[in-house]
Amino acid sequence: MSTILRASRLAPLSSLPITASTIATSTLILKRYATTSSVPGGPSPGTTPPPRRAVTIANDTGRVPWGELSIKEKAARTTQQSMNFGLIVLGAVMTIGVSYILYMEVFSTESKTAVFNRCLDRLRQDERCVELLAGKGHGGEIEGHGEMSWSRWARYRHVTSRQETDKVGVKHMHMHFYVSGPKNERGIVFVHMVMGREDRQWQYYSLALDVEGHERIWIENAEKGKWDKRSQGKMFGVKWW
Repeated sequence: MSTILRASRLAPLSSLPITASTIATSTLILKRYATTSSVPGGPSPGTTPPPRRAVTIANDTGRVPWGELSIKEKAARTTQQSMNFGLIVLGAVMTIGVSYILYMEVFSTESKTAVFNRCLDRLRQDERCVELLAGKGHGGEIEGHGEMSWSRWARYRHVTSRQETDKVGVKHMHMHFYVSGPKNERGIVFVHMVMGREDRQWQYYSLALDVEGHERIWIENAEKGKWDKRSQGKMFGVKWW
């Protein structure tokens, strides 16, 4: 009897009879296994996904398709995109404005910075000014700057200037700044520039240097030249030659 049992235990599975009840039992076991098993890192089969977070102006990343948004969420996305577009336009306007101001104040030939540099170069070329401030042959050592400041971070302030237009449309620029050299610590330069309606850059009307204890040095003086032309050949108001 024991010999017969041992032989039946060692019989291969293929030799066992296949019945309908055996097939039904195997199918049920597989279904239960597939239902209880899950893919690593993903939701379990047969379970509902977690609810989506509501889209607002603060957390909208654009990943949720437009068709899946509610009316409130669509309004939030539209508001966010409008704000972003407004910021882009504002940044572009500010960039253009800063570029325009920088050009007019620094790079343009009409800017006060260009006039300041032009007048300072003209003063460095005048032998009388060079002799008074730095000594002969040392014109390059003359420095120019704006108003003095008590701040150690900004030793010199901007150059003081003002512009006006007269009745005939001629522009006038009045400016003064300070110069210094090895021989004298400080001098004041007075500038008067004019620009006619057809002119493209400033022209000298007067340019003078004042140093304490010395007479004023006129580097440019259009008014004196006009007076000399008017008085040339006249005596007591009558032209004799």
